[in-house]
Amino acid sequence: MSVFRTSLAVVLAGVLLAGCNSARDLDDPTVPLGDFYFGHNIVVAENAQRGPLSREAGAEEWEEVLRSEMDRRFRRFDGDRLYHLAIGVEGYILAVPGIPVVASPKSALIFSVSVWDDAAGGRINTPHRITVLESVSGGNLISSGLVMSREEQMQDLAQNAARSIEVWMRDNIDWFGGDPDAGSLPPPRDPLPEALLNSP
Repeated sequence: MSVFRTSLAVVLAGVLLAGCNSARDLDDPTVPLGDFYFGHNIVVAENAQRGPLSREAGAEEWEEVLRSEMDRRFRRFDGDRLYHLAIGVEGYILAVPGIPVVASPKSALIFSVSVWDDAAGGRINTPHRITVLESVSGGNLISSGLVMSREEQMQDLAQNAARSIEVWMRDNIDWFGGDPDAGSLPPPRDPLPEALLNSP
């Protein structure tokens, strides 16, 4: 079974949800990310697979919403070295309305991310796969399909994706000339299972 289908199976089982209000930390003072300065914001979603029990979203829609949330999060940093970020969307679920308790599907986004060092002229890492789930909204028994529009679901997942990327980058802050002992962002209030975070 593919990583995509395995991850979706866990999502549909209704395990845990991603953190609540994943973008609220953007209102806090910006903590430098080493010498990071955001260059190219590349998002490709043309090969994204739509999972079962999902609303449909086009590649251009995913690319637009993810680029917007990446800009919102990473344009805050004013380091003196240029880095580029590239995202490849692999799959998604945008939950349809479900019956609480009996069938309450959750939204999810699976993507890979790479960091490129402009001065060095190359990619720092092999593509790193991350899976994020929808934010807590109304309790674990209520699907976002009941309370959010398709566009709201996409923005929510894009916010969670951007924050997860920052968490991962801070865990590898030595790439950006930062101090590995400086600490990372706190985990979401309701963290994802380890099996879904940082999937190989």
